[in-house]
Amino acid sequence: MRRLIFGLFLTQALSAFAQDTQIKITQQQIDNLDIKVAPLTASQQIPLFYAPGKVVVPADREVLISSSQPGLVTQLPVNIGDKIHKGQLLAQLNSPELVGLQQAFLTATSELNLSGQERSRDQKLLQEGVIAQRRWQETQMLHSSKSAKADEARQLLLLAGMSAAEIKSLGQSRKLDNRLTIRAPIDGVVLERVANLGARLDMQAPLYRIADLSELWLEINIPQERLSGIRLGDSVRLKGSEITAKISLLGQSVNHDNQTVLARAVIDGKAEGLRVGQNVNVQIMQNSAETGFVVPNTAIAQNEGRAYVFVRNQDGFVVTEVTITGKQEANSLISGPLSGNEQIAIKGAVALKANWLGLGGGE
Repeated sequence: MRRLIFGLFLTQALSAFAQDTQIKITQQQIDNLDIKVAPLTASQQIPLFYAPGKVVVPADREVLISSSQPGLVTQLPVNIGDKIHKGQLLAQLNSPELVGLQQAFLTATSELNLSGQERSRDQKLLQEGVIAQRRWQETQMLHSSKSAKADEARQLLLLAGMSAAEIKSLGQSRKLDNRLTIRAPIDGVVLERVANLGARLDMQAPLYRIADLSELWLEINIPQERLSGIRLGDSVRLKGSEITAKISLLGQSVNHDNQTVLARAVIDGKAEGLRVGQNVNVQIMQNSAETGFVVPNTAIAQNEGRAYVFVRNQDGFVVTEVTITGKQEANSLISGPLSGNEQIAIKGAVALKANWLGLGGGE
């Protein structure tokens, strides 16, 4: 008998709760209460935690521009922050050493031309039987030596910073020029200018540091106790921004000063607004096998330690219990008995909660 009474009581309680989950409200009341609804946004990413990071340039996209010859700096036409193009003039120096290389090149080309004439003459004499085969071999060896010397002199000019077109013009005009021009090897941005106008530089003295900023990385300091929950491919979102990145590397050593592990994340697409060397705060996002939904925090009502959202239907709203699986600034990630096709109240949840608790007999 007691079991029968208890069963009837439980059935009535469940029936009452089922009725309480429906909030009957008209469209006019919804408008008066300024309740706004919006569709659910599906997501398979769970926010984990925040960590400090730094914006860096990949090492293979950064170039240090240096002086290829000693000289006096006479032009520095670009400044820090300037966007530059490959081949653009970065600096000009007056270099007496360059004049010496040019003179050596002209001398070597003259000797090569003379050797070429002797070679042609001896080849003709050999065909006529005037000279011996040995003489012809000696002439060929001398010509090969002169050719190698001229090629070496040309390579030195290229290393000194002269272009192939400038070397060709020098060979034709035979006019020496002590102006050494240094040009950009890549498209990029000037990150640092080391030299000053009027400075006397030694060979290989640094002038500029430039970088191709089409790809940027984040170096993130992950607390070692959180490392076990991080996987390659996890997403990273910059706090207060729509910029995202993906973790591509997890370091193999722990920083003994702060007990963190370095993680590298490659920023997706263009990183508008970011600066190299900038310190940022990032949120680690992990992919989940289960699909959740991103909703504004204003859409969630709390009652007796549980979270609820209000799902729109033809009679008003259905109170639906959900689980909060993560928070991301003004939004939360929830899961629950939702298909993803529903519309929920994103504004006015406080009024709906008061209505609901009134129907349910209070909190």
